[in-house]
Amino acid sequence: MKLAFSTLGVPGLPISDVVRLAATHGYHGVELRAHPEEPVHPGIDLTERADVAAEFKAAGVEILGLAGYARVAAPGDDGPVIAEIRGLLDLARDLGAPFIRVFPGGDPDQSPEEADATAARRLGTAAEYAADLGVRILLETHDSHRTGADAIRVLGLVGHRQAGALWDVMHTWLGGEQPPASFAALSPHLGYIQVKDIASADDTTPLPLGTGVLPLTECVELLSREGWDGWLCWEYEKRWYEGAAPLEGLLGAGREHLARLLNESA
Repeated sequence: MKLAFSTLGVPGLPISDVVRLAATHGYHGVELRAHPEEPVHPGIDLTERADVAAEFKAAGVEILGLAGYARVAAPGDDGPVIAEIRGLLDLARDLGAPFIRVFPGGDPDQSPEEADATAARRLGTAAEYAADLGVRILLETHDSHRTGADAIRVLGLVGHRQAGALWDVMHTWLGGEQPPASFAALSPHLGYIQVKDIASADDTTPLPLGTGVLPLTECVELLSREGWDGWLCWEYEKRWYEGAAPLEGLLGAGREHLARLLNESA
């Protein structure tokens, strides 16, 4: 498996520093948070996009994906949501990234059936565009659809190869779903996996990998046993927790922890 980290852990850091951190600490790739607060987002021009792609390529570090914020199940018109997804897809194509991330974002006032149908309709439309660009749209296990069982309801309706799943192990765990059940639901659609660690269900402040309660060992053992050979991306949510330790000082130990889990499960 390949290892990456998300720039959510180093908010606002210049791309040259992100690339340096990845290369220095032995990560194969980086998930870029695609938001106007960050150096890379759909508003940057073609020259800037080419410069970012060249910087990663020169360092031998891959851009794993773009973590966008489109909410595919949210109430309202389809047009703005699909336009937001298309902007992310265009950016991913220009950067050479294989994936973009979207959220479910369903509203509590919707019925589950309405939220599922809305998300599937939008993903199905966007997936046709994604197919022409060679990029996959990944629905993250998050918010209104935090388990694999939730996500598969939507993806089963879409039925398109370019619409897949991003397994966030914290959210499926918080949803009460065990790793074997999450993997069984998501594996036919799985793009990559976000790993992290937290103190408890009531305290989701990010911790160094291996120091919290999330079932990372079980997840890696399961993936190895099933022969899954994709990406593990450490999403350290420093952006939302100012008191969390800086990610820069944890990257080396985090990679070593994941590598150890991979070696032990081989």
